[in-house]
Amino acid sequence: MKKIKVGLFWRILIAIAVGVALGFAAMHTGAVGEVGVRVLKTFNVLFAQVLKFIVPLLILGLVTPAIANAGKGAGKLLLFVMVFSYLSTCAASLFAYFAAGRLLPLYVAKGAVAATGAAAQVLPYIDVKIPPVCDVLTALALSFMVGIGIVATGAVRVKAAADEFARIVTLTIQRVIIPGLPIYIMTMICEMTASGKIGAMAVTMAEVIGTGWALTIVFLIALYVVAGAVAGKNPFKCLWNMAPAYLTGLSIASSSAVIPVTLECCKKNEISEDVRDFVVPLCANVHMVGSAIKMITSTLAVVLIFDLDVTFAQVVHFTCLFAIAAVAAPGVMCGVLMASVGFLDSVLGLSPEHISVMMAFYMALDGYGPAANVTGDGAVALVADRFFGRRGDAA
Repeated sequence: MKKIKVGLFWRILIAIAVGVALGFAAMHTGAVGEVGVRVLKTFNVLFAQVLKFIVPLLILGLVTPAIANAGKGAGKLLLFVMVFSYLSTCAASLFAYFAAGRLLPLYVAKGAVAATGAAAQVLPYIDVKIPPVCDVLTALALSFMVGIGIVATGAVRVKAAADEFARIVTLTIQRVIIPGLPIYIMTMICEMTASGKIGAMAVTMAEVIGTGWALTIVFLIALYVVAGAVAGKNPFKCLWNMAPAYLTGLSIASSSAVIPVTLECCKKNEISEDVRDFVVPLCANVHMVGSAIKMITSTLAVVLIFDLDVTFAQVVHFTCLFAIAAVAAPGVMCGVLMASVGFLDSVLGLSPEHISVMMAFYMALDGYGPAANVTGDGAVALVADRFFGRRGDAA
């Protein structure tokens, strides 16, 4: 019999439901429930250490070959696309900060989780520390140094080693991190339920998803209005032509897998073949407008319900690093999220509990982020075609 495959979205929902059920059971079973919560807490602590260990390696493994491969591009066009994509991703992040910062307080209660009070601390049976080989900023700097160095020197063997290391990191994420994430979230939800903190979470998740989704639509419209004005084309017609790419990204939740569809949509928008063939695959790895809006909206929701103090300066710092670290991460399931975990900790000061809740918000209905990413790629291609396209070569 064929194995039934359950997608990550459904696994996250099941994990949340199971975590709530186990948490309520623990509340009514006394010592037995306490033992069960401590067992789950042990997994939670150990997995958090593994996650903290893998994040710098993920940045090294994915960003280094991405920079090395991008360096082979076509000079000015490459520089234009990289700069435009970076600025666009940062703009999406800051747009989400201001928009979600105004909208979420209207229907998400500030301090809803923090107001439940501090519950008795649950101690794990085993608490092992796994120090990362370096911090995330060191990993990012080293990735740039090695990636640019490969391009400048043509170091073939170093490039091959970087590609091999990328495959090892990708395999680790696919076989260890992704299967463990639903269990990690389940353990945290269980602990929160047992301590009486889960009440604010149920409705908040739907509100956060709806807010993030709406903001991606608004940002895409604004992005296409700008791109259409620069390219001299009807922005709404161009955006409509990208609908197949949006729907495909929404359904399969992957920017890279939608590249063939995005290319066909760009062809409908009469973008020259040389530009679309270069820009679309590159943007699938560097243009993260949907993921940026999801990340900031989910993070602001956590900041709100836990009544945390995160300043605008911290968000700007996080945005600048996120837009770089997200390079090439879409090639791996939840890669953008994984590449950002270290900055959520080191820059925004979120604890493992806060990060696990943010993950639940981020990964529920994951597809609208990649859908916005690939649709936004068409806008970058429109602008690039205006300056670098060969006229009459749209077929």
